[in-house]
Amino acid sequence: MAEQREETGRIVVGVDGSEPSKQALRWAVRQADLTGAVVEAVIAWEYPTFHGARGWFPPGSTDEAELEGKARREAARAVADAVGPQPAAEVRIVPRYGSPAGALIEASRGASLLVVGSRGLGGFSGMLLGSVAQHCTRHATCPVLVYRG
Repeated sequence: MAEQREETGRIVVGVDGSEPSKQALRWAVRQADLTGAVVEAVIAWEYPTFHGARGWFPPGSTDEAELEGKARREAARAVADAVGPQPAAEVRIVPRYGSPAGALIEASRGASLLVVGSRGLGGFSGMLLGSVAQHCTRHATCPVLVYRG
């Protein structure tokens, strides 16, 4: 972690393990280092549903603590991959229940900035702007930066 200093803002970053989200996280950590802000790496989790050839079947786990823990571990791995073990600014991992866009909109309340990658893990790869990024630019309660690598 970076040396302790007074927190002057909160930068929220959407993290899903994709390369665009890691690039957005790197940018956010550099910005936080310059401004004295803290970075919140937000990862969304939901109860999984599965559909197979024979219809719907239950997920492997519906244990909330286990699902949230898995999300936290995935975010920690993405943070370590993106900024290493000693980032230039404090990075807090924040798992939130809900859809990615909804979790980021909720986390944007009171933040100084929301940073998202232009594309995540889902959707259509040919689109210039992913659905989560597009939703955040319309509904966040703080300025939004969409990082395009």
